[in-house]
Amino acid sequence: MTLLPLYYGLLALLVIGVAWWTLVARETMAAVIGFIAYGMLLGLVWAGIASVDVALTEAAIGGGVTGVLLLRAAARLRPTEPAPHEKPGLVFRVLVGIFCAIVTIGLAVVVLFPTDPAPSLAIAAAEHLPALELGNPVTAVLIAYRALDTMLEKVVLLLALIGVWSLGPDRNWGGLPGRAPAVVTDSALTFLAKLLPPIGIVFGVYLLWTSADNPGGAFQGGTVLAAMWILAMMAGLRAPPAIGSRALRLLLLSGTITFIVVGFAGFLIAGGFLSYPAAFPKALILLIEIPMTLTIAVTLGLLVSGPAERDKTS
Repeated sequence: MTLLPLYYGLLALLVIGVAWWTLVARETMAAVIGFIAYGMLLGLVWAGIASVDVALTEAAIGGGVTGVLLLRAAARLRPTEPAPHEKPGLVFRVLVGIFCAIVTIGLAVVVLFPTDPAPSLAIAAAEHLPALELGNPVTAVLIAYRALDTMLEKVVLLLALIGVWSLGPDRNWGGLPGRAPAVVTDSALTFLAKLLPPIGIVFGVYLLWTSADNPGGAFQGGTVLAAMWILAMMAGLRAPPAIGSRALRLLLLSGTITFIVVGFAGFLIAGGFLSYPAAFPKALILLIEIPMTLTIAVTLGLLVSGPAERDKTS
């Protein structure tokens, strides 16, 4: 008897337990830590069902960058949190329980009783992989079949960053994000910030390069690069750049601009927006993914850094 069913059963129970803990935790910091653990466990779940691309994204975003953002938010909100209040009344709790039960039953019906046969575009997508010179269907879906959605995701990231920047005082616009970090030379954080970035940068580039035929991609690679940058900034080894820097803003726009340029070039070389010619589709896809990786890395790093709180001379 294989131990895999037992492993996945225990993993499922652990995921449910951590999700419950995250929901009922009274303290914000405890809930954030539960959320980070939940994201890492979901990464194992996705890997277990052979969705390695999704697992990498979940671990990097759900348990990584988003976790750091929530930790910063929790630390800032701690002084403003109200004192513990009384529990909701019995009627309110019963209504919430009924609502949750209805949602759970609905999801169970969808999962346990799918349409027969289940609708799928997997076969049609796989048929065109050779024409795109790609071996990874996930990359094909993101960059070819639904490239417009992928491009708009980068626009959403940029708009989110502008929203974060707008939270800073007007007098500091274009200045330096966050407070000046204190450097503790003999701390574990400083040691990790010196040790991990060279390894992380190589791994991030690898995730981008191998994504044509294996799990990986611009988002996964960019997130790993962002994590290494965030680690160096948290340790005080690198100061966050001024948000008014022209080079920085060019990096923020480079992925989307390249996407748009290649998209309109498709009218001339392949007869449609974001269409790739049969002669060199892989080269154009790589041309899009390299600046997109840099844009994702810079955007995520600046989202964690926060709005400008100092002028350029600080």
